[in-house]
Amino acid sequence: MKLAFSTLGVPGLPLSEVTALATTHGYHGVELRAHPEEPVHPGLTPGQRADVAAGFRTAGVEILGLAGYTRVAAPGEDEPVLTELRDLLDLARDVGAPFVRVLPGGDAGQSPEEADATAARRLGTAAEHAADVDVRILLETHDSHRTGADAMRVLGLVGHRQVGALWDVMHTWLGGEQPLESFAALSPHLGYVQVKDVASADDRTPLALGAGVLPLTDVVEVLSRHSWDGWLCWEYEKRWYDGAAPLPGLLTPGREHLARLLNESA
Repeated sequence: MKLAFSTLGVPGLPLSEVTALATTHGYHGVELRAHPEEPVHPGLTPGQRADVAAGFRTAGVEILGLAGYTRVAAPGEDEPVLTELRDLLDLARDVGAPFVRVLPGGDAGQSPEEADATAARRLGTAAEHAADVDVRILLETHDSHRTGADAMRVLGLVGHRQVGALWDVMHTWLGGEQPLESFAALSPHLGYVQVKDVASADDRTPLALGAGVLPLTDVVEVLSRHSWDGWLCWEYEKRWYDGAAPLPGLLTPGREHLARLLNESA
């Protein structure tokens, strides 16, 4: 498996410093948070996009994907959501990212069936553009669709190869789903896996990998046992937790922890 980290852990850091962290600490790739407060977002010019792609190529670091914030199950008109998603897909094509992350974002006022249908309709429509630009849309296990079973209700309705799943192991755990259950649900559609660690369900301040309660050993064991050979991406949510330790000093121990889990499960 290849290892990556998310720029959510180093908010606002210039891309040259992001790639330097990846090469210094032995990571194969980086997931880029696609937001206006970050260096990479849909407002970039064509020249700026080309510079991003060239910078990563020169550094020998892959752009794993773009972490967008499109909420595909949210109430409202489809077109603003589809426009946002198309813009994100175009950005991914231009910088050389194979995946874009979207969130469910269903509302408490919706029925589960309505949220599922809304998300599936929008993803199915966007899938055609995704195919045109050769980028895959990944629905993250998150918020209104926290578990693998939740995500699969949507993906089963979409039924398009350009739409898959991103397994956030914290959210499936919060949803009470065991790693084997999550993998069984998501594996036919799995793009990559986000790993992290926290102290408890009530205290989600990011911790060093292995220092918290998330079942990372079980997750890696399940992936290895089923010969899954994709990406593990460390999403360290420093952006939302000012008191969390800086990520750079944790990157090498984090990589070593994941490598140890991979060796033990081989």
